[in-house]
Formats: sequence, C-alpha cells, structure tokens
Amino acid sequence: MADGIHFERFMLGVWQTNCYVVYTDSGACWVVDAGFEPEALIAFVEGRSLRPEKLILTHAHIDHIAGMHEVLDRLGAMPILIHEAEMDFLGDASLNLSMYLAQPFVGPEPTQLLRHGDTLELAGHSFEVRHTPGHSPGGICLYHAPSATAIVGDTLFNSSIGRHDFPTSDYDALEKGIREQLYTLPDATRILPGHMEATTIGKEKRTNPFVRA
Repeated sequence: MADGIHFERFMLGVWQTNCYVVYTDSGACWVVDAGFEPEALIAFVEGRSLRPEKLILTHAHIDHIAGMHEVLDRLGAMPILIHEAEMDFLGDASLNLSMYLAQPFVGPEPTQLLRHGDTLELAGHSFEVRHTPGHSPGGICLYHAPSATAIVGDTLFNSSIGRHDFPTSDYDALEKGIREQLYTLPDATRILPGHMEATTIGKEKRTNPFVRA
C-alpha cells in the first residue's frame, strides 16, 4: 500500500520559478525542476532526510534548470528525466535560452527520456506523464490521480498560459495541449504551475482569458 504523498513548492531565483519536492511519508522523493538559487529546496530535502530518487524536468528553459549542478552536487547523483523532444536542450545554451544571459548554461546529459503516456512510480504512487508542448517542445505534466494533483510546468498558470514567443514555442500546440491534456482532467484537479500560485482545472476552464473550455 502506498504511503502518503506531499508536494512542497519552492519559488527560486529572480523569476520566482516554482520548483517542487514530491515526497512520501517513507522519505522517498523527487525533485521536479531545479531553478536558480536552489538552496532552500536543498535544505528542505536534507533537513527532512529525504531520499531523492529522480530529478524530473517539466521542460529545459534556463529558469527551470539553472540549479541542476548544485542540486546534484549536494543531494547526490540521481537519474535526470526529460521529454524526448528536449533531449538536446540541456547541452545547448541556445535551446535552453541561457545564451541570452551573461553566463550560458550547459547541464548534464539526461539519463531517461520521457514520452507521452509513460508512468512513473514513487513509493507506490503512480504518476502519468502527459506531453504538453507549446511553451517548449518537450513540456510535460505529471498527473497524480489519487491526490487530484498535476504539476504542469509553464503550460498553464493561474489566469494565464505559458509564453509562446520563444524560438521553439508554438501557440497552436500550447492551446491544443491545454484543451486536450489538461482541461480533460477533473475540474477539482489542483494545478501546480511553474510560476505564480496554484489553481484548479475547473477555475481555469471557466475564467482563463487565454484558453476557455
């Protein structure tokens, strides 16, 4: 029987990127995204003696990956998971957008490539991987049906949607992904976005000014 599951948010860096520690009562955990200045996230994992099993990236833009080296150095080596459409982003400062900053970022190689429909397990809890491209080619949602929770990266926000003006963005794909992969979830589903506050599927379907159901 799976133990309890918890989602802890950390707003990291000047872009206030939401990164998450998903953990269970037994201490097993995932780190989902690793933004700038990840000290608070690292301290939480260390302070609770959690056992990181994976570093999962909702996508590979710089504000979601800039703290990867620090996380891995402090918390130890762990598998790095990213959607197959962004397998080259970590090693390419143009694709991950860091070339526009003063210090281009190159991250470690991913160790597992994700695909739409994959299932990931954390201490008996199953998460469904849903591909939600548009903000970036390999954007994903991690959906945990028993807790009615979805970590959605920069696809959908509270009363907003992800930017779609980057070189690898696609508004049509973004809208399609929101409608077909997120708005098809139960209305009560809690949405944990890559920026801003949490919301629900039902609220966004009713009131989101960019994509209405």
